[in-house]
Amino acid sequence: MRGWTQESAMADPAMTSVDTAVLGAVEDLPRKLWFVRFGELCRKQPLGAAGGLIVLVMLLATVFANVLSPYDPEAASFEHMLLPPSTDFWFGTDAFGRDILTRIIYGARTALFVGFTAAFVGATAGLVLGVASAYFGGLFDLIFQRVVDVVMAFPLIVLALAVVATLGAGTGNVIIAITIPFIPQCARVVRSSALAIREIPYVDAARALGFGHARIILRHMVPNVMAPYLIMLTTFVGHAILLEASLSYLGLGVQEPTPAWGLMLQGGAEEFAESAPWVPIFPGLAITLAVFGFNLFGDALRDILDPRLRSR
Repeated sequence: MRGWTQESAMADPAMTSVDTAVLGAVEDLPRKLWFVRFGELCRKQPLGAAGGLIVLVMLLATVFANVLSPYDPEAASFEHMLLPPSTDFWFGTDAFGRDILTRIIYGARTALFVGFTAAFVGATAGLVLGVASAYFGGLFDLIFQRVVDVVMAFPLIVLALAVVATLGAGTGNVIIAITIPFIPQCARVVRSSALAIREIPYVDAARALGFGHARIILRHMVPNVMAPYLIMLTTFVGHAILLEASLSYLGLGVQEPTPAWGLMLQGGAEEFAESAPWVPIFPGLAITLAVFGFNLFGDALRDILDPRLRSR
């Protein structure tokens, strides 16, 4: 029966209707298995599935922002200043007459760009440095861990503020300011896993075969610490979105007229909290949902990839 499809079976008169039905069921099996696994995931990790749905909605809003947004996010209209939510402006307008819903949709682009870039660069650099620290050990590991201790002694927002104050405001500098605190955090977590992998015999066998340090680290050790790396990467995205919003709110992040959620809060949180509450409420809800969604998705990913939690 190998190579037969449902169409070829229907064309062969020797095949019965039962055989055709069986072949059709076999062809539909992969799709049914996909739905079964997805349903099982939603049943076992309902909060993780909800977080994944929030992340998916953000990604779709980012990709199709030009289609979903009804107005120009940067075009000011003084005829529509501070209008309440209505059928024309679902989330109302801000002090410059710009549609808040449109700016929230485009603000998702800024949040995800800064979040994914800072999280990926910080987590990847921490992955390589953490594995290298565990592999070489000795003086290199001692010096590197003391540097990590010094950097981790500062809170994330304080260290980010110091970097932005030194480099200046702007999207690129915000990414650098958020990336730097992520590197030691991921390096510390990855190093703890890499220490156990270093003692496995296949690493000694790779050394005995004459493989270089870079080959052993990148090909034999890094793939075995991908689980904590992916968990940290997902969690860092939510933290990066919150840090970017905080820096923009303080005037040290993304600058006008670029749509950014923290920048929208800066222009309405205090001045219009009572007279036009829709100005700060909807950007605040967008930040909350984004961070909440990535945290839930990261927790579910940890439960799936961690064998100790998976057995429960």
